[in-house]
Parts: sequence; structure tokens; C-alpha cells
Amino acid sequence: MNSFRFYIRGIKFWIILLCLVFYAERPINATSQDRLVIVSPHWEGIKYEFAKGFNDYYFSETGRLAKIEWMDVGGTSEIIRFIKSEFTRTPSSIGIDIMFGGGSDPFIELNHMNLLEPYKLPSELLVKLPKEVGGYPIYDPEYRWYGATMAGFGIIYNKKVVEMVKLALPKTWEDLTKPSLFSWVGAADPRKSGSAHMPFEIILQVYGWEKGWQIITALGANSRGFSNSGSQVPKDVTSGEVAYGMVIDFYAWAQINAVGRDLIGYTMPDNLTILNPDGISILKGAPNKLVAQAFLRYLFSESGQRLWMQIPGSRGGPEKYHLNRFTVLPHLYDQIDPDLTSVTFNPFNWESTFVYNAEVGTARRLIVDDLIGVFLIDTHAALQKRWLHAIQEGNLEQILPTLSSMPITEEESLILSSSWRDQAFRNRTLLSWNKIASEKYKMKTNIWRSPRLLIFSGSGFFLVGIVAYLWRLKKRNR
Repeated sequence: MNSFRFYIRGIKFWIILLCLVFYAERPINATSQDRLVIVSPHWEGIKYEFAKGFNDYYFSETGRLAKIEWMDVGGTSEIIRFIKSEFTRTPSSIGIDIMFGGGSDPFIELNHMNLLEPYKLPSELLVKLPKEVGGYPIYDPEYRWYGATMAGFGIIYNKKVVEMVKLALPKTWEDLTKPSLFSWVGAADPRKSGSAHMPFEIILQVYGWEKGWQIITALGANSRGFSNSGSQVPKDVTSGEVAYGMVIDFYAWAQINAVGRDLIGYTMPDNLTILNPDGISILKGAPNKLVAQAFLRYLFSESGQRLWMQIPGSRGGPEKYHLNRFTVLPHLYDQIDPDLTSVTFNPFNWESTFVYNAEVGTARRLIVDDLIGVFLIDTHAALQKRWLHAIQEGNLEQILPTLSSMPITEEESLILSSSWRDQAFRNRTLLSWNKIASEKYKMKTNIWRSPRLLIFSGSGFFLVGIVAYLWRLKKRNR
């Protein structure tokens, strides 16, 4: 009898043990994690705040957690190259769910290549989202991309440096081309930064191709150098390395919040700039599509949009980081207490007669970046030398059209864009442009106006005279 009881107890023990093992290996719903892969040029603060906010939102919606894996492959231009390269290798899916940030041009380009997955937001969210701002669409009519926030482009300046060096306060892009501003302007390489690209394209569209390149060339000549990141420019302005910089608005506001309005100023040139949606989209073949769709629902909810504007620690605001961005929900500008935000400008009340052509900007983006790279950045030292020489000679206005002339017309820039993905063709074209740039910046020195050559030629004439005199003396003595 005792042995039978012992046998029954043994069976119960093993049953209980097997149940414990089974449930231990089986994920408990409340702590289960779903995966989401996002590629983004956004900085750490945006990633942290939206990851935390989405996790709370996703848990309340599904009872599960979501682990976001942020992929960092560089700036916007590098991300676009990476995405296109990966889809060439694996056309159905590249294992990434979402692209988040980088303006709107990259999303228009990827949409043309059919690399974006459509997702229509629920009607209760979509009805609160305007179709456009300042004539610029906030989302794609086929719901392949949305503007998660907006960005303006303008000029940041160091008030103390401007006052100390007795420079002028900037009002337009053209103000940065004055010879007196040589080496006082900060800029970034548009081939590496999407935020650096936009001011150049805006200038081309505002002033036209020829006049635009004159302004861009003069800006390049006045620039101390070209940083690899658009975020470096406002830091250089704050430190006093440069007095002015072309910048996206939230980088400027970050510096103003850090050091105060007494030191740093920011202006958006009237009718000479745009408010550009900063996009987000689900990529084709997203492996975690349902989680990606949930992320978009959260991002365009009121709780998601409040993170952009409110100060850290405020109710409904971010936990640690000040994001300094616009919300795309117009009603929040009236609802958020002014003391709880540093964003005092309402873009939906902003009026401008300038209408940006997104299709043109997207089509020639890489062409414009490479023209700037060849003629302003890679040959920067030669450009500056030629620029200073023209200032000294007093013929800058006559020389500038020659310095700023590009090897292609505006029409050709749009035609070339279709062939620019052919790397061999692009390399051949860049090589020919480099030769043109080298010839363009060569200086033909006037021997009679060069002090060094005058001294040399005067010494030469003196030596020739002595030799001739000695030869004549020698001849007489004979």
C-alpha cells in the first residue's frame, strides 16, 4: 500500500515538474516582446522618447511589449543609398520595417521606385491631419508616406560675434554672400546630410538656376569648411567658430535652449524658404508589418505628437529630452500651454508666396549634391583662393558668373537624373567635372601686377644689366 502511494506521488511529482517546464518555456503574454526595425537619421533623444512612448502605447493596445531596433547607417543620403542597394540585392524585403526621418524628398524618391508599403491611418486620426501646409503635402494621397513632423530652414547666427566683428544681422540667403563674411559662414556636406541639402535646393528654386548657383558658390567661398553633419553647424556657431550657419530649425532651437536667446538668433528668410514635412513610411516587405502600423498609429495620436513640442517632465511630454519640433496636428498649438513648449511659431498660420516643387527637388537631388561636392567642397581651397584673388583685384562681380557656371543646364540636370544610378556613368561625369573645376579655379597672373614677379623681373633686369656692362668693359680692355 505504501509502495503504491509512493508510486502515485512520484507520478504527481513528474506531472507537476513537466507543467512547470512547459509554462516556464512558454512566453507569458504580459512580458512577450514583438520586434520592430527602424532605420533613421534621427538623434538619440527622438529615438529614446518615441521608443518609450510606443512601448507604453503598444502594451495598452495588445498586452505585449515592442522592442525597437534602431539601425544607424549614417545621414539621410547614406540611408537612401543603403535602402536602394539592399532592395537591389533582395527585391522582396530588406528586413527593415520603417524609415523614419530625413525630410520628404527621400520618401518621394522611394515611392517612385515602389519601395514603400501603403497604410491608411484610421479615420479618427486621418481627419485631424491636414493635407498640406504652405502648399506642401503632409502625406501621400496613396498613404505610402506621412509627414511625422515639420522642419523649417533658415540661418542661425551668433549675436555676440556679429556685434564684436561688426557684421550685419542676416535676413536673406544672399546676405551670406558678402565678401566681408569670408570664413564666417558655416555649412555641411549635402552628400552626407539631408538637412544640409535642403537650403541649397531651396536657393535654386527661389532664385533660379543661374542666380541660385551664384549665391551657392559665394556661400561656399565664404564658408570656413563643410562639416559631415548638419548638427555640427549650429554648434560651430554657438562656439564662435563661425558667425552664421545654414540650419534646420530644431538644431537652432536646441542651441537657443542650451545657451539662451541673448547669444543665439535664428531667422527664416521671408518668402525664401519652406516648411518641409519630415517623413515616415513602412518599407516594402516589412517583416513586422502589424507592429509597424501600430507605430504609425501611435506617432499620429495626440500622445505621440505632444512629444515633439512639450518640454521634458511636463504632463504628456517627453521624459528626458527636449525635441524642439513642430506637431502636425493644428489644434495642439492652441491646447499646449506656452510655458510647456519652446516652439512658439505656428506653421499653420505661416504664409509664403514661394511654392516649393518637391518633384523637381527629388529628381535632381543627387545631381545637385554632386555638383556642390565637386565645385564647392572637394575644391574648396582652390575656390577660396580664386575668390580672395577676385576680391583683391576688385573684379568679383565680373568673375562670379564664371566661377558659378555649372557644366549642365537646369533641364539637363533633370535628364541626367535617370542615368545617375549607373555608377560607371556617374564616375565618368564626376571625373570630367573635376577637370572643369580645376581649370575654372586656376588664376592667370598678370606679370606686371604681381608684386613678387615685379621684384623678380626687376632683379633680373638688374643682373642682365651688370652682365652686359662687364662684357662691354672686357671688350674695351681687349
